[in-house]
This record gives sequence, structure tokens and C-alpha cells, in this order.
Amino acid sequence: MGSFANGSRSGGGAAMVDKGVDFAQYFCTYAFLYHQKEMLCDRVRMDAYYSSIFENKHHFHGKTVLDVGTGSGILAIWSAQDGARKVYAVEATKMAEHARALIKANKLEDVIEVIESNVEEVTLPEKVDVIISEWMGYFLLRESMFDSVIYARDRWLKPTGVMYPSHARMWVAPIRSGLGEHKKCDYDSAMEDWDNFVGETKTYYGVDMSVLSKPFSEEQMKYYLQTSLWSNLHPNQVIGSPAIVKEIDCLTASVNDILEVRADVLSSITLENTRLCGFGGWFDVHFRGRKEDPAQQEIELTTAPSTDNGTHWGQQVFLLHPPVRVSEGDNLSLSFSMIRAKENHRLMEVEFGCEITQSSGKLPRFRNKFFIE
Repeated sequence: MGSFANGSRSGGGAAMVDKGVDFAQYFCTYAFLYHQKEMLCDRVRMDAYYSSIFENKHHFHGKTVLDVGTGSGILAIWSAQDGARKVYAVEATKMAEHARALIKANKLEDVIEVIESNVEEVTLPEKVDVIISEWMGYFLLRESMFDSVIYARDRWLKPTGVMYPSHARMWVAPIRSGLGEHKKCDYDSAMEDWDNFVGETKTYYGVDMSVLSKPFSEEQMKYYLQTSLWSNLHPNQVIGSPAIVKEIDCLTASVNDILEVRADVLSSITLENTRLCGFGGWFDVHFRGRKEDPAQQEIELTTAPSTDNGTHWGQQVFLLHPPVRVSEGDNLSLSFSMIRAKENHRLMEVEFGCEITQSSGKLPRFRNKFFIE
């Protein structure tokens, strides 16, 4: 998958990133087949990309394609099988070697060229008709891989070219969940253990460690209570109307457009006498082509709560401590923000502000900060 080159900028506004550190923190994971297998076993993901390619042959037949972050090479192979004239498959890790072997085994090495490199460092002999990539991270923007796709688009896509996917949306909704109680118990247990440790250290070794109790509490609070959780929510856990907090046109979006996501949205509780335990976040992407050259068959890939097994992305859950009692018809006024973590641009910091209006009046507004790690 694509990455920032050392000291490079993309699309205006992207911070400089040390290439070696970035590889150690991010890319190395994608060099393992077990991780590729997890994504290849995601039927929702696979079916959406497969359908988007083979049901829109006019975008691929006889065309040039750039696959950003090719991984195992599956999207490049499908593009070639659908009639692409040339496919440039860019992969930053040693997974490129496996991709070459797979492409050769499927007798497509004359069409597909695998390039082991960050996409920011690639030089192609021509511009392309299609850029395809599976760049989406948890809650869409974690991993910040879309930066690399934007760079590739601005450098290598023809003025008439199309993006696969072409559009994306981020959603949030109020939820109920029993996870909050478990995480609070974990936090309380960690603090009890710390208190015992402080007492024993002073008794047996004559050192008072209590000056570190506050930073330890803050550390554990972040880990147990403020870090978002991966979850496969069931639709009946969504207790209010979902709201879109970000829409992205992949053909025109800049890096500046996604450095910060901010939105003020409304939601209404749809269940009688329930608990607001937090918020769920998910995304969908669409394969629509472009206005001048639309898809013949528009395909949607959604990671919304599902009665099936869902996707490997699941949903991100942001828990409240304690939950709030709500009922059908209560209105939520939400302010949402998401920015990149200062210490690692591929991780995110999220903040929810919420004011609840009930039949008896407004509840005190609350604001909670979370971390997507």
C-alpha cells in the first residue's frame, strides 16, 4: 500500500513523515500473507470490488490502470481479466514478490507490472485511465492511506480518468452496548492493582510511588475508557437515526479536506426507554465512475451494522461512562470532530459533543474525547 516518501508532501497540507518510522509502524503489517488473507476472506469487500470491475467493463477494457497498494495483486488481476491493456500494480512492501508470483501463475505478467515502491516515488511511462485502490481504514480514514491515492491521482490520472471507488461517506449513530461496563470494570481493576502495588512498594522497599498515581490513572483511562473499540454491531444496537459526518468525492478531494473532519448533525432516538451507551462509526464507498463517464452499474460497499458477519472493518465504538437514559423521540444535537494524532499521522483523535433534548427539557451538554489506535 502507498506511503509518504521521506520528507514529501501530498496534495498540499500533508505533514512530513519519516519513511523508516512509517514503515515500522504501518507498512510492515501488510507484508504478511496472514493479513492479506484476512482481507481476501472479507466477502463483502471482495464482492463489491469484483462487481465494480466486471460490471463496468467500459472503464477497464483496453484501458490503463494504476492499482495503489496492490497487496496480493487481486485488484490488478481482476482489472487485467476484464480487459485492461496495462496495469501498474504498486506495492510498498515485500508482498510485491508474492503478487508477482500470483500474477505469473495466472498468466498475466505481460499485462501487469508490479512495482515495489511507495507510490510517491514511482515514475510511470504514461498516465492512466483508472486508479483503483482499497485504501479504507477503520472508520474510513484511519491509516491515512487516502493521502497516497490523492497523490497518485494528481500525478498520474488522465483528465478523463475515473477513481475506484469514486465516493465515500462517514456515518455516526447513537448505540446501546454492554461493553462499557466491562471496560469500566477493567479500569477499576487496574487502579485497584496499582493501589496495592503502591502500598507494597512503600512497605517492603521504602519508596513512595503515589506521586505517579495520577499519570498512571490517566494512562489507564485512555487505554480502557477513551480508546475506541472494534465491534460488529447488530442493527438492533443502533438506537437512533444515523447521520453523515463526511462525504468525499475521490476525484476532487484534497489532503487538506481530510486532515480534519468536523460536522454538526442531528439524531433522534428511535427506541423507548433505553440507554445511550455511546456512538458507533462506520463508512460506505461507492463505485460510480465520474459525471462525464458514469458507471454502467453502480456498486456500494458498506460497513454498516449488519445481521450477517459484516466486514473486517466492523464499526468503531465510542463508549460513554456512564451511559445516559434516553427514550423514543429524544433529540440529539451532535458535534463531531476527527483529527490526526500528533505522534502518528495514521492514528486519529475523535471528539463527540452532545446535547440531549427530552420532553422534560435539555440534559447538560457533554463532550468526550476518544482515540482510534
